[in-house]
Amino acid sequence: MINLLKKWYERHFTDPQTIIFAFILIAGGLLILVMNAYLMPILVGIVIAYLFEGLVYRLNQIRLNRTIAASIVTTLILAAILIVLFVLLPLLTHQVRELILELPAMFGKGQQLLSQLPQQYPEFISTEQVEEVFTFVRTELTNLGQRVVSLSLASVVGAITFFVYLILLPLMVFFFLKDKDLILSWLGNFLPDERTLAREVWTDLDSKIASYVRGKFIEVLVVWLASFIAFAFMGLNYAMLLSVLVGLSVIIPYVGATVVTIPVAMIAFFQWGITSEFWYLIAIYTLIQFLDGNLLVPLLFSEVVNLHPVAIIVAVVFFGSLWGVWGVFFAIPLATLIQAIIKAWPHHETQVERESQGDM
Repeated sequence: MINLLKKWYERHFTDPQTIIFAFILIAGGLLILVMNAYLMPILVGIVIAYLFEGLVYRLNQIRLNRTIAASIVTTLILAAILIVLFVLLPLLTHQVRELILELPAMFGKGQQLLSQLPQQYPEFISTEQVEEVFTFVRTELTNLGQRVVSLSLASVVGAITFFVYLILLPLMVFFFLKDKDLILSWLGNFLPDERTLAREVWTDLDSKIASYVRGKFIEVLVVWLASFIAFAFMGLNYAMLLSVLVGLSVIIPYVGATVVTIPVAMIAFFQWGITSEFWYLIAIYTLIQFLDGNLLVPLLFSEVVNLHPVAIIVAVVFFGSLWGVWGVFFAIPLATLIQAIIKAWPHHETQVERESQGDM
């Protein structure tokens, strides 16, 4: 056993660069794990700057200096934030309020439909089972109400924190874009002179992560707009709220689309019942999901993230359990980072292996 561990160590950790790189990874991971609540605004700022770096680069190509280009991009980001705050957010809030007010009527209609099932299918469903479902739903609705009350009590502190971040975030993005080379040069001072391994990992990772983040941003917008147009055209209630959920669902591969189908189908059912409108909407929604998975995703991501579906699901579950929503969002980039490290990590032959190969 000791010899096996020794061989493994000699194979993977004989290069001094690997020791330093492993130390940087462990220290960085522990720092993010322990202080993620405090570092999250900075990480979000880095992601946004990373998202718009391509636009700054293109503005540089038309002979605008980096400060002016960063100012233009930051202005566009501020305009987008204002549109979300004063146009989209009030509309979503209004639709959420209407949906909450309509929940009791939906529950009553669902209760009426379920109560008829034991009479129609007595061999499959009993009255006791239906009552258990009613009890479970009532309990969940009560818990939801309690969570809403507790959320409202903490809303003042949350609002103050939100507006502080709202001011700091664009400033951080501006300086990340404006002083990118300066910041990277400063960070490079903390790395050893011999950093071939880190450079190799970064080179492999940089293009993939940049393309992934921008592609995912475009995918969210396209799916959101397509869903909103379809829902509004069909006259579906809460079209904006549901389309936003559908757009955001693409962030979670495989799972998101499945989960968000439930509220879309339920709203359509309670609005129209099992009618032709219901089936038309489900068909259009299915078409949007099909085009997203079979046309938009291959077009945007192609060979950007070459990960097996099982690896993606494991990454979503693992990082989501660590950091919640942000962990889900960063799951694929972090999995890509791990893949790049494994690919670039040097493997050295041990003395015993070289001797055995020489004898052959």
